[in-house]
Formats: sequence, C-alpha cells, structure tokens
Amino acid sequence: MGIILTADAAAAGQSFGFIGSLIIMVLFYIVLWFFLMRPQKKEQKRLASMLAALECGDCVLTSSGFYGVVIDINDDTVIVEFGNNKNCRIPMEKSAISRVEKPEN
Repeated sequence: MGIILTADAAAAGQSFGFIGSLIIMVLFYIVLWFFLMRPQKKEQKRLASMLAALECGDCVLTSSGFYGVVIDINDDTVIVEFGNNKNCRIPMEKSAISRVEKPEN
C-alpha cells in the first residue's frame, strides 16, 4: 500500500513540475520583453520620428561621429556638408544619422 501512495505522490509532483516550469518560462518571457524588446521598440520609434522630421539646415551627428549640416534630402539619402569647407558635401543614407539638432533662430 505504501508503494502505491508514493507512486501517486510522485505523479502529482511531476504534473506540478511541468506547470511550474511553464509558469517560469512565461515569467522569463515577460521579463525579457520588458527589459529588452520594449526599450528597443521605443528607441526605433524615436529614431524613425526624428528622421521623419529631418529638414534642410539641421545639424546632424552621423553614426561615425562627424557633425554636419543637411543640404538636401531625398527618399532614403541626404546630402550633408561637413566643416567650414563648402566643397565637402557627402551623400549618405538617412539611417547613418544618429542625432539631429534643430538650429535655434
């Protein structure tokens, strides 16, 4: 009789172990979403809205660390003028811009 009772208790513990591990996996996914995926989505939205508001004359910082002024804007490319030399105009993708500063009037 004692063997049957321990077998039933072991079977009940195994089913709780599966449910418990499922709950842990769900909680792990929720924590992962809050700490990794959600901030990344916010940053992507912020970057997309920043690039959508880009205008000619804005000062920009490129992902390579160069500061410049936007001269012309096309669909996916912008022409940026670097430094005081008016001959240094380089076309680049919008995605290469990491920060935009509006000129103060």
